[in-house]
Parts: sequence; structure tokens; C-alpha cells
Amino acid sequence: MAGIRIERVTKRFGAVAAVRDLSLEIHDHEFVTLLGPSGCGKTTLLRMIAGFAAPDEGAIRVDGVVLSTPASVIPPERRGMGMVFQNYAVWPHKTVFQNVAFGLEVRRVGRTETRSRVTRVLELVNLAGLEGRFPGQLSGGQQQQVALARSLVVEPGILLLDEPLSNLDAKLRERMRWELKELQRRTGITFVYVTHDQSEAMALSDRIAVMHQGEIMQLGAPRVVYTRPANRTVADFMGLVNLIPANVIRAAGDESLVSVGGTHPVPVALPASAAAGQAVHVAIRPESLRLIPSASTPDVQGTVPAKVAEVMFLGNIVDCHVTLDDGTRVCVQADPGVVLEVGQPVGVHFDSRSSSVFAT
Repeated sequence: MAGIRIERVTKRFGAVAAVRDLSLEIHDHEFVTLLGPSGCGKTTLLRMIAGFAAPDEGAIRVDGVVLSTPASVIPPERRGMGMVFQNYAVWPHKTVFQNVAFGLEVRRVGRTETRSRVTRVLELVNLAGLEGRFPGQLSGGQQQQVALARSLVVEPGILLLDEPLSNLDAKLRERMRWELKELQRRTGITFVYVTHDQSEAMALSDRIAVMHQGEIMQLGAPRVVYTRPANRTVADFMGLVNLIPANVIRAAGDESLVSVGGTHPVPVALPASAAAGQAVHVAIRPESLRLIPSASTPDVQGTVPAKVAEVMFLGNIVDCHVTLDDGTRVCVQADPGVVLEVGQPVGVHFDSRSSSVFAT
């Protein structure tokens, strides 16, 4: 068992609170990602879980055992955790085998057992046959796998990863995502992962904790966090989103309406606190909007007239920016087979099931 319980933890650096009164429970065998922009506190929180920093308030427990309080911190080497750093931290003068075996040597594991465990973990991370190479003879992805193997060989119950893929190129980063997820499935280890990359978090995680200014804004499954953001901060951070100014026409449950692009009614799901006349923002992803040629635009609620302002062909999709009657610019993702011209009148259809509304 390797569940983590973080209880009302605060960490300050001078007058700045990097982590504020934060609580989080991570279940055994779970892959949880701490996601947020630089300075949000995610790495500070990871370092406290690892034992490299002490909380100023609160406590951190693993399986009920207290590891960290302001008065006492069990050191990293006694926590049964592995950690993979952003810069890999592999020794250039040691071979792959020697890098991976180092932790076992420190623990005075016998030679036969060391060789057996290193061989097994190198097979696990697809490095079998490269035992005698030095880091300078490996690709960036292979060096990252060495760092992973070194953490796994000591058989930790928890693996902590601090932006481990950020130094890799795009294609290698994508391949390593699949390998990390498969590795977690095979080992059953609890993974706590730090990144600022939203697509990486969604691809890997069982749950995502979106952090902002030292607090968790939302905790949930990737699909829920993406499609039903808890607030405007989460909506704006989680990938591309249109935040479109609107006014509430009618607040009536499933029959609620807002005006978009000036006076055009759009059906939405409003929060319970919304009232007629209130200024709000409609948050909707570009892929949840539909373009309709002007000649066939139906005069119905939910379809707003616009003009094409910019078109960008991206291969599998077309990114189209349109301007509504009030000057609001909206991004729509269209099928690559659709031919659009700048200045062309179109209709933009809103799907009420795929939008969220936040107070201005």
C-alpha cells in the first residue's frame, strides 16, 4: 500500500506562500498529476512529499504514517520513494548499469541480487542490452529511461516525477508518455507527476490537480477537468478555450439563455446564482463550436452570425478565427475539407452541453 494524505499543508518562502492550506489524498496505485503554470507551487508540493522540504503548517502521511510536520521530517532516503528529476541527474562517468545499480549499492544489496534487479528493471524500461554504454552514448529519451530505472530498481512504493519529459523533443515526448503510462500499469506503483503541459497531464493521469497560486483549483479525472472546469482559471489554463462575453437573458434552469455577439440568444446551463441582466463569460472549446455556411444558416437560437477573420490549415483540422457582430473574436476548429475564405459570412453554432458559464 502506498497512499498519500496531505493535510492542510502550507509552505512559505519569506512573505510568499508557495503552498496555501492545501489538502490532497492520493490513492494507492493511482497516477495523479500536479498541473499548473510556473510559480503555482506544484514542485514545492512535490519536494515536501519527497522530504526535501518541510511544511510550515500541516502534515504529510503515507499509509497513516506521519512523514512530515513542521517539527519533524523523515529524510528522503527513508521514505520508500523514488524521484525522477527534470534534468535526469545521471552520472556521465558511470555506465548505464552502474547508474542504475547505485541505489542498491548504497543499501548494501549483494552483487547477485543487484545484477538480477538491474537486469529486470532495464528490461522493464526497454534498455536491455545497453548496460555497458555511458550516458553520452544515449539519446535524451534513453537517458530519461536510465533515470526511471534508477528510481524503480530500489522498488519504491511511490514514484515522484518532476517535469521529466520537458527536455525532450515533441515526438520523443509523445512516445515517452505512452511508455510511462504502460510502466505505471505494469508496476502498480503510485505515481505523482508534476508538469505544466496540459496535454501531457490529460494523457497520463487518473486524476489531475490543477494548481494556481499555491492552491488546488480543481481535482478530477482528465475528461471532467477539461469539459467541466470548476472556474474561469481552470477553463483558461486547460488547453484552448474561448471566453466569450455575454449577458444573461433568462435564468431558468435548462431553458436559460444568454446573449452572445450583441443580441443573439444562445441556450446554456447557468450556475444557480445567475440572474437576468448579469454579465458573464461563456467558456467553450474551439472543437465544440460548429461553422455553418451563411447561405444555410438557420435562424434559430444557438447560431450566431459571424465573419471569417483568419484561416489556418493544420493538417487534421482547420483553425478558423471569426468575428461576431460586437467584434468578439472566436476560434473554431473545422473539418480540413471545409473551404473558408477571409471575409466570408458564416454562422457559429453553440452546443449548450459543451459550454460553461462563469461570472465576469
